[in-house]
Order: sequence, then C-alpha cells, then structure tokens
Amino acid sequence: MTRCAIVDFDGTLGDTRQNIIKTFRDTMIRLGLPLKDENTCGATIGLPLPEGFRQLFPDLPQTKIDECVTVYREIFDENKVLLQPKLFPGALEAVREIYGRGIKITIASSRGEKTLNEFLEEMGISDYICYVLGANGAPRPKPDPAPVLKTLEDLGFSASEAIVIGDMPVDILMGARAGVRTCGVTWGNASREDLAAAGADYIIDSFPELLEVSGL
Repeated sequence: MTRCAIVDFDGTLGDTRQNIIKTFRDTMIRLGLPLKDENTCGATIGLPLPEGFRQLFPDLPQTKIDECVTVYREIFDENKVLLQPKLFPGALEAVREIYGRGIKITIASSRGEKTLNEFLEEMGISDYICYVLGANGAPRPKPDPAPVLKTLEDLGFSASEAIVIGDMPVDILMGARAGVRTCGVTWGNASREDLAAAGADYIIDSFPELLEVSGL
C-alpha cells in the first residue's frame, strides 16, 4: 500500500521547460559561451545546476561553472516573470485526489528550495505538499538514492510504502536505487523509451492515468 508519493517538480508537475532552456541559453550569451541547442539544454533538466553546466561544458573550470550558476539564477528570476510556469493539465486534480486518499505527497527536486516553494505557492498546490526537498536538502543529488532515503527517514516511511514519480531517467534511477516503486511520465523532458530503459515500473501519458497506478 502506498502511503508516500515522492514527486519531481520540473517536467512532472510544473511545465518549466521553456523557462529553463531560455535561461540556459541567455546565460551562455551573457557569458560569451558557445550557444547550445534546445535539445542539448533540455537533456540536463533534472540535474543540479552545476552538474547541468558541467555536462554542457565539460572543459570549463570550476570557477567558471560557479559563475554560470550565479548568472543563471539571476536570469531565471527575470525570465520567470515573462514566462510564468504552469501546472501540467490535470496536475492539480490528481494532487487533490491523491491527497484526499490520505497519501502524503512530497517533492524531491534538483531546483533550489526558495524558487520551488514559490512555484508551489503560486500554482496553488502548496497546501497538499507535506515535505519539500530541494537541491541542497540531501547529501547527494539524483540519481543517487539519497533524496528518497532522506524523505523516507524524515517522514517515517519504509521503501515499500513509497513511489517516486518523475519525468527523467534520473528520477527513476533515484527511486529504484532506494528500493521504491517508480512511475515515469511522458509529458516532461524524456521519452517513453528513456524511462523504460531506466527501469520504470509504470509509465503513464497523462495525470488521470496516475490515479490508476497500483497502490495509489
């Protein structure tokens, strides 16, 4: 029986893809870095920002990676006013239904907690979320199991009582390595094939399907 749903944010609950990609590319332009295309930038979604820039520019020294992260965060605050992220269709209804079933809903994200909590509040779902774990909340980031293990420990659940829901292979690997069931969603930033290759127990194409997943 599922008692805890550990949910990714970017690409799973919130449609932030264009915000993220635009901010990556604006950062590259401001810092005079080679401009990467949309798909290359999108492939880093779900990783902590430093790791994302390291994947995009493997030869950059750490000091330059740090500068990229600082500039990215400044620009993101500007861009989120122009491109306001929204919940994916059916997200609010699904969250309400899962909450109504008595299941604890938590967030495990590579996004900073300040912006994460702002988005949850602005999107009208913060009241349904009992626990938020952002980029600095766990000792190691996705795909390490640490975010899931910390969530379970802090809330007093066992792995058998939890499910991880996310749009990227790093979400699926994080959950699997923690010994919990996983559900991949195809409306985010990875394909059904990528999620299957990562070993997702379930793969769904819409939020209404989530309500039919075993144990929810």
